Order: sequence, then C-alpha cells, then structure tokens
Amino acid sequence: MDQIFSIYNQFLGYFPDNLHGFVSLALAVLIVIGILKVIKREFIYIVLLVVLLPASLPILKNIWDSLSTVLKFLLTKR
Repeated sequence: MDQIFSIYNQFLGYFPDNLHGFVSLALAVLIVIGILKVIKREFIYIVLLVVLLPASLPILKNIWDSLSTVLKFLLTKR
C-alpha cells in the first residue's frame, strides 16, 4: 500500500502545491464516474467477479505487484 501512496505523491509532484486538492478531487470524481458506468453496463460481470474474486486474489496480487514495479520504474527513470 505504501507503493501506491508513494507513486501517487510522485504524480502529485508534477503539479503545483496549490493544485493538489483539485487534482485529487478530479481523480476521485473520475473514479466514481468510471465505477458507475461499469456497474450500469457490466452488472453481470461484476457479479461474476465477486463470485470468482476470492479464488483469484493471489493472481491479482502478483499482477498488481508487477504493475506497481513497472510504474515505479517508469516514474523514477529520468
């Protein structure tokens, strides 16, 4: 979880300090809108995800670790 916060803080570093609140609010609104659109269109897939998710948690954790490593590498590479 610390990796997510560090990547997010690094992302916020690209913006001036006085815009951090607006950027966070905009991202939160976009996430909520995206979730609502997914729920509206893909309700059956969400039900399947809830049913199948407990079995796939180790796989998803491995994928998340790999993606966070790649993102961290890309954001720190200068």
